[in-house]
Amino acid sequence: MFRTWYRRLLLSYFPIFLLTVTILIFASFVFINDISRMETKKADRISASYLVDNVDRTIKEVELSVLEAAERSDAYKRYFNNQGRADMGAVYAVAQSLRSLTRESPYIQSIYLYDKINESVLTETGLKNVSGFVDEDWIGRIASGTLPGGWQPARQYKDEFIQRTSVRVLTINKDMPLPFGSEGVLVINIKMSGIEQLVDSMVNEQLSFLTILGSDGETVYQANSDSEGAKNGKQLNTLYLERLGWTFSSGIKAGNLFGWVSVVSYLWVAIAIGTVACGIVYLVYVTRRNYKPIQVIMNRIEGHQIRMMDQSANRPDEMMLIDGVLEDLINHMTDYDKKSRENLLLQRSKLFTDLLHSERPDNAVQRLEELSPLTGAHSSSRFTVVLSEINRYEKVFEERYTRGDQNTLKFALMNVFQELARGAELQGWAEWIGTDRAAVLFLANGSDEEMTAKIRSFAEDCRSWVEQNLRISLSFGIGPAAAGPGTIRESYAAAEYVMQHKLLMHEDIALAECGEARQPLLETYTYLQMIAEFVKQFRMSSGQWRERLEQIFAAFEQDFLQDDDIRSLIQAMLQMLSREVAVMSEQLQEELSAENASVRLKELEEAESIDEVKGLLFEYLTDLFRTYISVSETKSYRAMVNEMKNYIEENFANPDLSLKHLSDRFQVSGKYASYLFKTEFKMKFVDFVTELRMKEAERLLLETEASLQDIALQVGYANAITFGRVFKRVAGITPGDYRSSKRRGASRA
Repeated sequence: MFRTWYRRLLLSYFPIFLLTVTILIFASFVFINDISRMETKKADRISASYLVDNVDRTIKEVELSVLEAAERSDAYKRYFNNQGRADMGAVYAVAQSLRSLTRESPYIQSIYLYDKINESVLTETGLKNVSGFVDEDWIGRIASGTLPGGWQPARQYKDEFIQRTSVRVLTINKDMPLPFGSEGVLVINIKMSGIEQLVDSMVNEQLSFLTILGSDGETVYQANSDSEGAKNGKQLNTLYLERLGWTFSSGIKAGNLFGWVSVVSYLWVAIAIGTVACGIVYLVYVTRRNYKPIQVIMNRIEGHQIRMMDQSANRPDEMMLIDGVLEDLINHMTDYDKKSRENLLLQRSKLFTDLLHSERPDNAVQRLEELSPLTGAHSSSRFTVVLSEINRYEKVFEERYTRGDQNTLKFALMNVFQELARGAELQGWAEWIGTDRAAVLFLANGSDEEMTAKIRSFAEDCRSWVEQNLRISLSFGIGPAAAGPGTIRESYAAAEYVMQHKLLMHEDIALAECGEARQPLLETYTYLQMIAEFVKQFRMSSGQWRERLEQIFAAFEQDFLQDDDIRSLIQAMLQMLSREVAVMSEQLQEELSAENASVRLKELEEAESIDEVKGLLFEYLTDLFRTYISVSETKSYRAMVNEMKNYIEENFANPDLSLKHLSDRFQVSGKYASYLFKTEFKMKFVDFVTELRMKEAERLLLETEASLQDIALQVGYANAITFGRVFKRVAGITPGDYRSSKRRGASRA
């Protein structure tokens, strides 16, 4: 296979590699340059800070040395306490002290005391008048009070010993006597030349520069007097000396190594830009060459019209178009394969269903050869159908697993069936035919006895493996062997008949015999008579109800009823029992309510055998019978009826008398009280109370002169209107007419 296109692509990407390497090298130099800048700035700041600290310390030491001398010597105090006359001893001592201080410090230009009271100046040479003094102008500014505190900006000072030539000094004024006196001023002048020498000694004139600016922004001093180097150099740091109000600007002079590093950095920038430009040109060239195969593909796409070209303004580019064409082709192929597989599965599933129900039997053999996984099937082959059902599907399977997990487990069950069938040397074909039921069609490869033994062993292995590994319980119904595809329906019907009698199977694997698919008619009337007799014995508190229930279950097994028929008859039994017994008390009503009945029925539906159903039903009915006996023994039927009758006859005049009142009084349900009246008196409770009230009303109307309102209240009615309406409905006339007619008849007699 030629790889020309591969090599061309590889060469086309080489400039990108070169460009990337160049940019990385450029970035490295820029990074190194930035590091060198930062380190240079850091070193310059350290040296500049050290220089500023030295200048500050020198000024501070000079000031402190003079002030300490003035503080220690009493001559200074005596000089200013002369009260108008000069103490020559103090003058001499002070002058000697000033000379000593000037000689000891190389930075002090001069020191003198100004006496404000006597208008005199004391220098190291002696006492002088202010008038004609070399620093008379400065003393005048001191006297006027226009000078701020602290060190003053550099100024010109004429020294009396150096032929009155001007020198630059820094001056500080201190009020005397110390610390806050007002009698005079101590003036200290520091040589600027000494400070300049100190700065020059700490600045490398070949590499760096330092410029000192005053508080007014003017240059105080330029280190090493190299203004061109400072002007063309790179300023790096600026420091401020608060004591003098000076700003120190330091940096690197032009033309040194730092500058060359910057130049080299800029050179690499130029190289990188040039490389990028060359790479772009080369990339355009190679792209034009490599585009030709794509152009050929585009021409073929347009020529064969695989995909309609979009002629709008937003037309996709070539690669998108090619990608779209390939995607459409892949999607079509995928859809075709998917539909083919789905169609095959549907056809296979339809064939499986047709075989189970003997539909379209004409070409069954041919369809088996084409669609089924069974090999070697022909018209005389023998087949066996096995049905498998998940026990307690709703409670165990649906509640425990999600929909996705259910599908996964069902798929796993199909694989288990196929693998175990192959392990048992059986040809099996498994399909789901319901939500909880699967069918396996086996092709016989031996005698019927051998096949039955193998299939039973297969079912036992499946049940055991699934129960151990998937925690699911299965039941199996094995149909008889069927000769030919057209008779598979008989094997399926027999297996289904067995699965409809799981309660009576007594095991999870059952073999169906030929002809078991015919279901006899259910003799419903006979079972209803048996249930009615059971309910009668239960209601009469007879212990024979258990024998009757045993007879019912024995009939279930004798008639081999289906599971659904058994559950339907049990449900009818509980409903009939509820109608006969629930009226006895509210407790029985609650236990036999529809909600509790549904719970009991659900428990019975989850039972897996007839013995389990019988046990659950006997346990429930035994508890119910105990409750029923307890209610019956607490209040017997006759005693309760007589007691209720006597109570009504004594309290019929009570307007609150009702079924609710009786149920609360005798601790029975309202329905049961109504049932007693209908049974014993053949009339309703309301009619019985109304009859008593009307008899008493007739007596009161004839024997008393009470008003209709009073009579109504005495017989249990709230007002005369209600009483009159009820009386007329019973007697046919109003109470007033009744009284009048009866009395007229009595007077005639």
